[in-house]
Amino acid sequence: MKQLSLALAVSLTLAACGSATEKVATPEAASDQPAVVVPPQAAATIDPIASVLAGNWRSDANKARDPYRHPAETLDFFGVKPDQTLIEINPGAGWYTEVLAPLMKDGRYVAAIPTDASSEYNARNNTKFRAKLAEHGEVFAAAQVVEFDPKAPSFGADASADVVLTFRNVHNWVGGGNAPAMFTGFFNVLKPGGTLGVVDHRAADDADAAAIAKSGYLTTASVIKLATDAGFELVGQSEINANPKDTKDYEKGVWTLPPSLTLGETDRARYQAIGESDRMTLKFVKPQADRIFEQGTDSASKEDEKK
Repeated sequence: MKQLSLALAVSLTLAACGSATEKVATPEAASDQPAVVVPPQAAATIDPIASVLAGNWRSDANKARDPYRHPAETLDFFGVKPDQTLIEINPGAGWYTEVLAPLMKDGRYVAAIPTDASSEYNARNNTKFRAKLAEHGEVFAAAQVVEFDPKAPSFGADASADVVLTFRNVHNWVGGGNAPAMFTGFFNVLKPGGTLGVVDHRAADDADAAAIAKSGYLTTASVIKLATDAGFELVGQSEINANPKDTKDYEKGVWTLPPSLTLGETDRARYQAIGESDRMTLKFVKPQADRIFEQGTDSASKEDEKK
């Protein structure tokens, strides 16, 4: 019996030692493992813009323009995030819509188009644009469309948007005489601290306004003035969409170059070799509420001084 008790005691002692050894070893083994197992992240989570650019709803022709339009770099420069409320002004045929509408899946994408009644041209374009959205309903299902009067533009409730973007449209508004009203509309719809991103065909800095009036090109200074006159602050300029090959001296203006190629087969290879136009890329911000108040106070003081 004593032998059995002794054997049992030895067994229990060895078991205890083994348990102690396991208790010491366990933390060492655990230290090589993460405290929480993180599941692999989908590519869309890591880089949502890259995922959208690869989307099968984008035509090969539109994807071929990525090297000229630099969508990923441009949207990164403007600080676009998928959870924001973003308004694209005059999306035209929807080149950027194909990128922005699915990108803003956690936020809100709004396409602002001019009213059908403003012209037959706009009526045709609006019909085509709505058809484009319907064609890929599963991709553009959350996209919203608002119409605005080009003469008195309103793009939504005041201070309701985080970002307003417009691509290659300002020269049309300058030609139509409603550019100041458009920029005021952008200012009103943006939240304080919101971003206005502008891309347009860039004329030489010393270009004469009258000489380039119908060319499609604008001086950078003239666009900056339109924005700052409306109350915006310029916070950045980028050469993302620059093209030093663009000589900007074509008889048919910017539309001589791709993608329009207005001259058809005439010197087509030459213009294709140049590529798309040289473009300015400008980032503006609507001042915070206190800055807007200060600007208003300063203006009032100046008016008082004139009395």
